[in-house]
Amino acid sequence: MITPRSLALLLTATLALLGNLALASPAKPMRIVSTTPSVTGILLAMDAPLVASAATTPSRLTDAKGFFSQWAQVADARGVAVLYRNLRFDIEAVIASDPDLVIASATGADSVAPHRAELEAQGLTTLVVDYSNQRWQDIATELGQRTGLERQAQAAIQRFDAHAAQAAAQLTPPPGPVSIVGYNIAGSYSIGRLGSPQARLLTALGFTVAQLPRTLDAQVTRASDFQFISRENLPAAITGDSVFLLGAGESDVQAFLADPVLANLPAVRNKQVYPLGPSSFRIDYYSGQQMIDTVAGYFR
Repeated sequence: MITPRSLALLLTATLALLGNLALASPAKPMRIVSTTPSVTGILLAMDAPLVASAATTPSRLTDAKGFFSQWAQVADARGVAVLYRNLRFDIEAVIASDPDLVIASATGADSVAPHRAELEAQGLTTLVVDYSNQRWQDIATELGQRTGLERQAQAAIQRFDAHAAQAAAQLTPPPGPVSIVGYNIAGSYSIGRLGSPQARLLTALGFTVAQLPRTLDAQVTRASDFQFISRENLPAAITGDSVFLLGAGESDVQAFLADPVLANLPAVRNKQVYPLGPSSFRIDYYSGQQMIDTVAGYFR
């Protein structure tokens, strides 16, 4: 028999449980603005309710507004507005967008982390992510967990993995190893590490990625996903039978093939040098698919 007292206790316990669930599950935002174009593509892939994004300085990597070319058309189709241009932080523009969540980066040229206190002083909830040391999938997972968009984040990752698997089934990689090279990018030269997003993608497609020989460790001037060395050390650093050029187009391939320092490389002699495309410089959902399609086109 249910007494009034037991009914009251049951109701109290139910309300407490519902309160805990509310605390554990973040409310889904309705209006997101991105101050970091490097993360905007991930938000679009997740079908997040993105209303505006900061734009970078227009270049060969972007459209005329400064939206990265790999996702600019998607952003336009969804009505994503330019938050502010040339990465010049404008808090008035952020406020005018009336967001319930602001996405910011901890590092990089598009970071507005120093303005976080200023944003939050205006009552703007700000989520800071770090894309410098994470794959786009990790960032999507974090964003999903913090915004209640877990299902959308996982769906984007699954679509991406399925696209890679389909491409891998249709191409035939060369038998020898391949090197990923950053060639004369703003005057720098580098070799991709096995843990870099580009190397992970090539490995998923069935390629064997060569890394910098350990004998050259002392010649590395700085390291991230790529290990930076001098141009003179490139012949010893490039051990792959084929070369993929980071962020490159056909003109970059011709410059690489014509470089007298590299003339004796097997990849140069056999003309097995391939551009990964401009958007391969940083891998997100959209640029990653472009890189997959580009590579698959060479080896079908």
